[in-house]
Amino acid sequence: MALSAEQLDRHKRHILLKEIGGPGVQKLQGASVSLIGAGALGGPCAMYLAAAGVGAIEIWDDDAVDRSNLQRQVQFADAEIGYPKAETLTQRLRAQNPDLEIRFVHQRFDDRAAPRGSILIDATDNFETRFELNRLAHQSGRLLVSGAASRWSGQVSVYASGVQADAPCYQCFVPELPPEAEACDDVGVVGALTGIVGTHMALEVIKLLTGAGKPLIGRLLMIDGLTSETRILKLRPNPDCSVCGE
Repeated sequence: MALSAEQLDRHKRHILLKEIGGPGVQKLQGASVSLIGAGALGGPCAMYLAAAGVGAIEIWDDDAVDRSNLQRQVQFADAEIGYPKAETLTQRLRAQNPDLEIRFVHQRFDDRAAPRGSILIDATDNFETRFELNRLAHQSGRLLVSGAASRWSGQVSVYASGVQADAPCYQCFVPELPPEAEACDDVGVVGALTGIVGTHMALEVIKLLTGAGKPLIGRLLMIDGLTSETRILKLRPNPDCSVCGE
């Protein structure tokens, strides 16, 4: 499908990149993603995907905007306190790029959920949902882009166990619920760090959809906000994994 004059103007900075170009923009327009979590990670991730022209974006979240969210969830305004996050973010994305198909599901993600996207994006803040998303991604043969942030530390990876035989899943990395799992509500998190993580998640999705660069499949990007240092860990499949193991 040829790009219109308005689309050429909107996406010309991507078209200038040899790794994306016009064909890459068309791939983005034909793609669909499901974003689980419309908060601190999901907000910046969704806004950059909408700006890039990802054709269909589905947002899952059952929460409402709270004043304590505004320190890091920059997609929301003070006047939107009390409104559903998924619906509010959907309206923001539609205003940002009216060409796109954007829908929201105002419910908590669980084992009955049926997200439509060809790529699943984990922007949640609890291990139970992460495990369920990972299981769904593996069983349905879909890529899972996952991010997390707490205190001053963040991480991003792409899990592809249902797509590549040699790729680990999330539970190869985190086999079971950590005994001292921390939530940002309990320990705090730097708002700007969540923006960095969410934006990097969007970058990974764009790379996967266009074929540009080297996605973080089998690798974990770790970000230290206090020192501004990053490092990448190699992740390997666990043959005894309860989800993807032999």
